[in-house]
Amino acid sequence: MTLLVIAKEPVPGRVKTRLTPPYTPHEAAALAEAALADTLHTLLKASAPRRVLALDGAPGAWLPPGYDVVPQSPGDLDERIAAAFAHCDGPTLLVGMDTPQMTADMIADVGRDGHDAWFGPAADGGFWALGLADPTRAGALVRGVPMSTDRTGAIQRNRLTEAGLAVADLPVLRDVDTAADAVEAAARCARGSSFAAVLNSLAEVAR
Repeated sequence: MTLLVIAKEPVPGRVKTRLTPPYTPHEAAALAEAALADTLHTLLKASAPRRVLALDGAPGAWLPPGYDVVPQSPGDLDERIAAAFAHCDGPTLLVGMDTPQMTADMIADVGRDGHDAWFGPAADGGFWALGLADPTRAGALVRGVPMSTDRTGAIQRNRLTEAGLAVADLPVLRDVDTAADAVEAAARCARGSSFAAVLNSLAEVAR
């Protein structure tokens, strides 16, 4: 199985803009960097022969060894997701950078349980993970799905089932989009989480 992450370089003013306010652009970027680092390190704990980061921007100190870094293609998010899958062979699971509470156990069966697709719904109506046994089908399955709406997840999952794929559902997770999301995600993060540590440090400063 290939593990695929799609992410933006955590640059102030370009990431997690919905966290400002209450956080400053630099604080929001620090939270984004921590969430991305947690995600990348969590995937290192999962069994996979290859890990790919489709990155909008440049790698930084937050990137651990073990990832092939490829540039994101231009276009809307559906186009960028489809293009990211094109870098992969065999069963592939794509995740974003917004769910630092994800654990390796949540994805342990992906690519091994006989399903054609795996779907991780997000609490806001989107999705945090999308896996395909055959990544060459990503273009037809993802392109045209409206992103960043409260129906995105339902539409994307329907695409999978309408294509005749056997779909396995992963746990529902909450994307970190708002300050309230950040607090909830941090509370569910594993011990040693960079995201929880950064959030707690910002809370201490605010007191």
